[in-house]
Amino acid sequence: MIEKKGNGANLGFENQLWAAADKLRGHMDASEYKHVVLGLIFLKYISDAFQAKHNQLEATKDTEYTDPEDRDEYSAANIFWVPKEARWAKLQASAKQPSIGKLVDDAMVAIEKENAKLKGVLPKDYARPSLDKHRLGELIDLVSKIGLGDEDSRSKDILGRVYEYFLGRFADAEGRRGGEYYTPRCIVKLLVRMIEPFKGRVLDPCCGAGGMFVQSERFVKEHGGRLGDIAIYGQESNPTTWRLAMMNLAIRGLDANLGGQHADSFHNDLHKDLRADFILANPPFNMSDWGGERVREDARWKHGIPPVNNANYAWIQHFIHHLSPTGIAGFVMANGSMSTNTTSEGEIRRSIIENDLVDCMIALPGQLFYTTQIPVCLWFVARNKKNGKFRNRSGHTLFIDARKMGALIDRTHRDFSEEEIDKIAATYHAWRLSACGDAQAGGDVGANVGTDVGANLSVRPCPYEDVPGFCKSAGTDEIKEHGYVLTPGRYVGAAVIEDDGVPFEEKMAGLSATLYEQFAEADQLEATIRKNLEVLGYGERRQA
Repeated sequence: MIEKKGNGANLGFENQLWAAADKLRGHMDASEYKHVVLGLIFLKYISDAFQAKHNQLEATKDTEYTDPEDRDEYSAANIFWVPKEARWAKLQASAKQPSIGKLVDDAMVAIEKENAKLKGVLPKDYARPSLDKHRLGELIDLVSKIGLGDEDSRSKDILGRVYEYFLGRFADAEGRRGGEYYTPRCIVKLLVRMIEPFKGRVLDPCCGAGGMFVQSERFVKEHGGRLGDIAIYGQESNPTTWRLAMMNLAIRGLDANLGGQHADSFHNDLHKDLRADFILANPPFNMSDWGGERVREDARWKHGIPPVNNANYAWIQHFIHHLSPTGIAGFVMANGSMSTNTTSEGEIRRSIIENDLVDCMIALPGQLFYTTQIPVCLWFVARNKKNGKFRNRSGHTLFIDARKMGALIDRTHRDFSEEEIDKIAATYHAWRLSACGDAQAGGDVGANVGTDVGANLSVRPCPYEDVPGFCKSAGTDEIKEHGYVLTPGRYVGAAVIEDDGVPFEEKMAGLSATLYEQFAEADQLEATIRKNLEVLGYGERRQA
């Protein structure tokens, strides 16, 4: 049996969580239930990690004189200190008591008090009257069966994957537009591998649950870097999602500056003076109610004032504004952003292109997101295409059409394989570095390549070549001829059909024989139908 690889959907305990959902759905809003479970999952996660370390210290206390109740032992291992009254075993033992809601709230308060990083982050509303305590107890019993504390489980993105699972299962019930809360991991992986945030400041001004940061940190570790090589900055407007991001990062010991509070990036930019080396983002698609009428005059709108009824180009300019002089941004956008000429959007895009900021455009297949069917694309914006890190790419943009890539992991969801992610990223890396393909690339090909590029272990410096139907390096003049439209399909053309060596005459003869057989079958079928109708008396009634 082939194991399905996907967007982290196969966790192994979906059926258990959905069984609990069946019990709670009639008593609680879908989104409310989602956050009730996530809070318990987090509490179970840190309690399991604590208990695993506690057991280890208990086993060695006689030989190594360790103290299982010495909190410094846990701090040294980057594990949160869980006071006795907040440990999962105590909550599980009290799951059937009417006071279980208050006990959970008290546990959250105690953990926040003992761990400064979690202050104001954990949910503390389990004692509210609207939450059925009997069903809450059943939920605690259910979560108790999910092992999260062993080393293998702790190495996985459990909180993020559970978050994605709930978004997918409850998207219809919540009635919210997709693409706003969690980005599928295959897309995050692709963004990260494209821009390679090895060292520097990483910003996501609409960070959701913090998945971009998690993948960036993994990427650095996988390529021999250190955790402290990147500084994380983020912002999130939804207060509940902001807390989830703080929990998501806290579990991994990631120090992140998320502004200290939830806030709207357009109207309360918590990192106003930051100029990031890397920006990774998946902003809400086509957001109409973004308060654009209140920021008509703003330093960020250097390429034109974005329309008040769509925030796409407000986000794009926000990203550009926060880039350092050598920075690069990779972000998700709705497909309409590549071609729209509504109000000022076409003029803003023209200005961005003429200022030589667009480095690469990727068209993605549909069905990658759990919560939306809106077709999306990836933008890569570089502040300076001749900054010395790579070759001089001035006046050129790489277009990649990946719409035919990916495979269905179920009837409605598609995912990229690791090989496909590597292929796309390697194409971009080769284009940035290659000393070949002068006609396609233009500029000082092979010049101004920094000496530190070899340290980027994921870069594959193979020669770049345009591939019909897949990738094309286009100059600004060609983009202008296409009306400043950035849709990759306009540039890459159609894929070349390989010659199979069969002579044309033989192909035509085969085609004719096939058509003859099909027509003969059709005549035979028609005769059979007529005969059956006559048996039913259809022909006689028609004659009458």
